[in-house]
Amino acid sequence: MPQEKRAQTLGGCPVSPAMTSEPDKDRILTALQKGTFELQGQFVNSSNYTFLGMLTYEDLKFEVVYKPTRGQRPLWDFPDRTLTKREVAAFIVSEALGWELVPPTVYRRQKTPLGSGSLQYYIHHNPEYHYFNFSLQHRQRLRPVVLFDLLVNNADRKGGHVLVDNNDHLWLIDHGVCFHVEHKLRTVIWDFAGEAIPPHLLDDLKRFEQTLEEKKQGYESLKPLLSPAEIKALQRRSRMLRTLGTFPHPDSGRRSYPWPPV
Repeated sequence: MPQEKRAQTLGGCPVSPAMTSEPDKDRILTALQKGTFELQGQFVNSSNYTFLGMLTYEDLKFEVVYKPTRGQRPLWDFPDRTLTKREVAAFIVSEALGWELVPPTVYRRQKTPLGSGSLQYYIHHNPEYHYFNFSLQHRQRLRPVVLFDLLVNNADRKGGHVLVDNNDHLWLIDHGVCFHVEHKLRTVIWDFAGEAIPPHLLDDLKRFEQTLEEKKQGYESLKPLLSPAEIKALQRRSRMLRTLGTFPHPDSGRRSYPWPPV
């Protein structure tokens, strides 16, 4: 279940209101690793255990989405206990590309209520506003989103996984089923099929894939989160997209859309 659906409260405790200002990203990442947090509620319709929590670190206090590794439902096509690490890998890739599409996310091992797992900065937004009722202006801003999903091989890009925050920034959530070595792409966003990929995005891909060579920064950052084969497949997809130069069409020979779509 995406973040736009508010979690049930625990013990009748209300969820705090939206923050009026956004803290610095580096401070958020530090807080995610070092801060203390308490569970506020659970996203009850999620496939895997997903919780809303309140994190406190020094003078910061903000909501987080916590996905404990041991709460994952086994999947036949993804290695067990890897989905939360894929959430973090998606953030690292987004940052390496310079696109800032994925909220700050860390893999945290200590001082967590239900064991190690991913911890992500919660994005406040209008839960009724998503891909299927986006304005034309917001739809036209989705090219990096589509390219990102092609790159990470996202098997579950639902319409409700694309958020617009109070500052009109686009965010992407729920990346537990990404980075498979086999083709798994399933997305509702095919708006730009057949169009040329903008040159500046292709340049970003080229710079990114160069960091995925062994012992380079991108490779080393992803090494604790993905298998070597998955990192190499990520690099190959980047090269393929640059060679293709256009956004692909849905593959008529396989299921290219997720279910449910929202």
